[in-house]
Amino acid sequence: MGKPSSVIFQASRYLAPGYWPFWIFLGLLRIIALLPYRAEMAIGRVLGRLLGFVLPSRRRIVDINLAHCFPEKSAAERDRIKSACFENIGIGLIEMAMCWWWPDEKLKSLVEIKGLENLEAVIDEGRGAILLAGHFTSLEISGRLFILHMPLQVMYRTQGNEMWDSYIYTQRSRFYVNVVSRKNTRLLIKGIRNQIPTWYAPDQDFRRERNVFAPFMGIDTATITASSRLAQAGAAAMLPFYPERKADGSGYILHIDPPLEDFPSGDDLKDATRINQSIEKYVRLFPDNYMWIHQRFKTRPPGEPPFYS
Repeated sequence: MGKPSSVIFQASRYLAPGYWPFWIFLGLLRIIALLPYRAEMAIGRVLGRLLGFVLPSRRRIVDINLAHCFPEKSAAERDRIKSACFENIGIGLIEMAMCWWWPDEKLKSLVEIKGLENLEAVIDEGRGAILLAGHFTSLEISGRLFILHMPLQVMYRTQGNEMWDSYIYTQRSRFYVNVVSRKNTRLLIKGIRNQIPTWYAPDQDFRRERNVFAPFMGIDTATITASSRLAQAGAAAMLPFYPERKADGSGYILHIDPPLEDFPSGDDLKDATRINQSIEKYVRLFPDNYMWIHQRFKTRPPGEPPFYS
């Protein structure tokens, strides 16, 4: 796969003192990757609590999101979800170390897949397959575990820090068939048509793209319409995909649901609503695993007040 030279990681480019905190963080991750799985998860929870403490602006975003999405829950229940959400974010950071430095054999002992037959049936029909995911805290480990069973291409969004962006991109490129910029739809569609299962998460606020306001968690939410066009251009089925951390701490379950029926339908609002419903299903089942730190509802319908004021 061709990689833009601007994102290939070269250590010699990042030796200035300003990058030292990232080198220290990478070194700590590499050490943590040597520990047993349950010890790593415990460290992740502590890291997440620390992040929640030092990022008050993100705590505020989580509070606003949970108050609007779960008005039926008590303040104490929402606080529990918030605390667990930050712990899971910390775990997600530690899981990156597992993705990068654990061998396949060690990872295989942690994963089971439910619904793989749904994906296999689509491929047997000669169709492309899009794994419709959401921005859950376990998203990084989900792809790494999936490729133990089947190749995968993933969409990629540029990170804010150049070193971090370069390092993550380069590490992901070691494992995935393609790591595709979300702006390079031509390459993405090519992979889909070649029947490479494609990880795809449209649940962020892309205000500069074509959106419709479709319900998500009871809120009219700006939702991109590109999902329908991607499925149509790739002649692909859209299969909801969710990675679950087992409650007993023994590993993960990757859920692959049957394809969305009659998708795309030709109706952008209908399609966007079904996309949101498929993600909402798992948000409600596992609310503390969703990335509530995102300003998912920032773009509002005309005339509505700001959501995060």
